[in-house]
Amino acid sequence: MVTPRALAVLLLLLLLHLASGEKRSTIRHEMPRNVCQGRINKNRYDDFSLKDTAKCFPKCTQSGNESCNLRDLQRYWLNFEIHLVEESQTETVNMSFLNALVKNISTDILEDLHFSLTPSQIPMQVTEEEHQHPDRVRLPRSLFASLQSRGPMVRLAITVLDVGSGNLFKGPRINLEDGSRVLNSRLVGLSLGHIPVAGLADPLEITFSHQHQPPNMTLTCVFWDETKGSTGDWSSKGCSTERGVNRTVCRCDHLTFFALLLRPVLDQATVKALTLISQAGCGTSMIFLAFTIVLYAFLRFSRQRFKSEDAPKIHVALSVSLFLLNLAFFINVGNGLRGSNAACWARGAIFHYFLLCAFTWMGLETFHLYLLVIKVFNTYFGHYFLKLSFLGWGLPALIVIGTGSANSYGPYAIRDKENRTTLELCWFREDTAISALYVTVHGYFFIIFLFSAVILALVAWKIFTLSSATAGKERGQTWKGVLTLLGLSSLTGVTWGLAILTPLGLPTTYVFALFTSLQGIFIFCWFIVLYFPSRSTTTSTSGTARVDQAHTMSQA
Repeated sequence: MVTPRALAVLLLLLLLHLASGEKRSTIRHEMPRNVCQGRINKNRYDDFSLKDTAKCFPKCTQSGNESCNLRDLQRYWLNFEIHLVEESQTETVNMSFLNALVKNISTDILEDLHFSLTPSQIPMQVTEEEHQHPDRVRLPRSLFASLQSRGPMVRLAITVLDVGSGNLFKGPRINLEDGSRVLNSRLVGLSLGHIPVAGLADPLEITFSHQHQPPNMTLTCVFWDETKGSTGDWSSKGCSTERGVNRTVCRCDHLTFFALLLRPVLDQATVKALTLISQAGCGTSMIFLAFTIVLYAFLRFSRQRFKSEDAPKIHVALSVSLFLLNLAFFINVGNGLRGSNAACWARGAIFHYFLLCAFTWMGLETFHLYLLVIKVFNTYFGHYFLKLSFLGWGLPALIVIGTGSANSYGPYAIRDKENRTTLELCWFREDTAISALYVTVHGYFFIIFLFSAVILALVAWKIFTLSSATAGKERGQTWKGVLTLLGLSSLTGVTWGLAILTPLGLPTTYVFALFTSLQGIFIFCWFIVLYFPSRSTTTSTSGTARVDQAHTMSQA
């Protein structure tokens, strides 16, 4: 017979057992499967496992709390292509994040193979006449001919994988270097399974279509190299890049996962450093440009000949245009995109106008130098400076009116390595006005720079020819010639030509920013040397100054 006390003990034990079971159930509920560690779905490639593993694309982010093993997850997708070729009987895969085609290819084919890579669609083989798809891949027949020893057929897998915005397939080159990102987060994989393919004499071609990129961005063809670093990284070894306006062609000598890296030309630290250098230089330049203008006003009232001389008027007009350009730069950078769209349009137009005015007056300085040193005789023009003024201030106005009528001005941004905006200003609109920027700024300056460089070379030839002829009479003529050329370079804007060298690296970019922002100081020094010569140099000043004075006297 069971006593009441024994029943109580049994009931207590039953309650403890139920409580412990409930606790174990709660623990199992609180510790879900961590797929993003890369072990649970390893070597499992059914539809459920693929979708389950793809959930790690958005979860594995730098700011996320999800524990991820990037190397194992990336290896999972690399092995998936081998699985398609070696084990799977599937011919196509069609998912929101993954599209694949598996096809048996004869090693005796007589022509190249072409496949379309239309986003969100399964890759499809097309004929040679149809191969001009925006996104496509060309596999040379020589690739398959080199595999004839492996049999009459090989199995080819082509996959298009959308890895999202997380950390998978990003690597140190994107996260740590300079703000690169995979264009459209899309990878194109080509595999023959365990058959290694490298060092192709006739490379394969992958064409990526894209929108026109802003001038501060560049595109590079890369492939995933899992041997780099602890988790793998992107590399461009064995690949070449042919950039176009709306497409980029990648040519590579091996098979693997390929992508396009979109990389800012300038990263956040560089943008900040260049902005500080430009602001400091422009502020200093404005002070010396103001000194030049005030000094000219003083000389105009104190020296009668300054009222009729054209050369100092041209120097001052250039100084005024540079002063206003620096002022517009400060206002534009300082205000960013604050204000209405109309205000941003106006700031962009004003900045463009004074930039063109500065370029134009540099060109007019070069033209005046040509008349003084090269042509010399029969150089009189009626109302000479007035005509130059119409050209110097009027031509830029016509260009800006034409550009503005096409609604070309608007927001412009430079982004850092995390695709965050580091500098905003009102300039040419990034989406539709890039062609106008190339024509009215780059093209306009290139014409002026080419003209200035040619004239300055001729002047240098004359100066050093003169110095060699008088070498026995005067010492130091070579140094005076060099200093004269440096002064003339600041007037004619040749220092702006350093922009051509900026693709060589950051040092040339810093030098360009420094020299262009300090142009006002150089002009002030030139003005002082030219119009306040010491007694010892009055008779031995540069040929340019002597011809300048002679030209002015002939006009009087």
